[in-house]
Amino acid sequence: MSDHSGNKPQKLADLINFSRRLIDGESGKLLISEYRSSIETVTAEETMEVLDFLLVKGYPLKKIKSHVGKILNVFYKSLNDFRWNKPEEPHFLYYLMLENREVEKIITGIRPAIKSILGKGQESSEIIEQLRDFIGRLKEYELHYIKKENILFPCLEKAYPQYRCLQLMWSFHDDFRRSLKSLNKILDEEIVDRNALNSELGKLFFVIFPIIFREEQIVFPVAMKSIPVNKWAEMLEESFETGWCYGINPLRIKKESASFRDDGKVDLGTGFLKPEQIMLLLDNLPVDITFVDRNDEVCYFSGAKHRIFPRSKAVIGRKVQNCHPPESIYIVDEILSAFRDGSRDHADFWIQTKGRFIHIRYFALRDAEGNYMGTIEVSQDVTGIRKLQGEQRLLDWNM
Repeated sequence: MSDHSGNKPQKLADLINFSRRLIDGESGKLLISEYRSSIETVTAEETMEVLDFLLVKGYPLKKIKSHVGKILNVFYKSLNDFRWNKPEEPHFLYYLMLENREVEKIITGIRPAIKSILGKGQESSEIIEQLRDFIGRLKEYELHYIKKENILFPCLEKAYPQYRCLQLMWSFHDDFRRSLKSLNKILDEEIVDRNALNSELGKLFFVIFPIIFREEQIVFPVAMKSIPVNKWAEMLEESFETGWCYGINPLRIKKESASFRDDGKVDLGTGFLKPEQIMLLLDNLPVDITFVDRNDEVCYFSGAKHRIFPRSKAVIGRKVQNCHPPESIYIVDEILSAFRDGSRDHADFWIQTKGRFIHIRYFALRDAEGNYMGTIEVSQDVTGIRKLQGEQRLLDWNM
């Protein structure tokens, strides 16, 4: 049997070959018997390295995603038995795990209503309302995933080279989001389709609980070991902009203020402004701005006042491809490639979300010689603009 693991320690090579052969359709029972000694002692780090290796070697994310449950089920006992030094308050991971405990309570509390509507009894408007409330409360849990995607993941990417399984986890986050939308549609029907409801609830729970396990027995332990100690307080501070669900109110760590700028003005070619004036100008433009340099690294994003998409300071220095769900990375690469080779200078998209119409524009930035210097993303809520008619030439504060 050929070994496709490359120059790896034997145990890791075994785990890679087990996973690769399982994905390729070989008998799980025979493979477990062949690689039992390595499987029984697999660690969180090795699990991340196995998935990273498969992604780097070109296995399609979709194919790995459809098999990762089987792989981790085999690894489950060793991973579950692992005891790590879980952080205490006021650590960023402590509060993420607290959110997990709360969502588990919510799911436990709704089970009687689910059994009632899926059983032989007739559904009542009261039970339907309980389920709608349940979906609403789970929607709040999305804040948990947003903090991971925009704060934890960027920091772990910088600290741990074999980070690519995070793309896989992000894809499961999106499954959670899709499932909530589907459940809302099912419950909005005049007659609830019990089979559809049962199926979608099963999908939802099969996403939430495995993610919790993978967080707390794989990703979080690796993050604790890898991310510098002095980074965690900064990550916690960044989390307050996103927010915490279920009434969790983390302790804020006091820090001394520091000045990072002098009082000198910056020559902008058409004027001179102090750094704080530049910040005020950029943060008050009615758009959400992100600047990506010519190396595809995020260098800047505008403040929260007109923020449309979640951002945190953790994305600074991060590859822009890692700031998007894995299924849409090819679009990002296509835009940047066209900008870089000069075949395109801008790209426009528009979407509708939460009752708002969002216009998203990308512009290539070039120096005086035409050299590509980066890309700017400008997103704007144009819901109100699209409703404008006629003219307004005079000031009217009451409009």
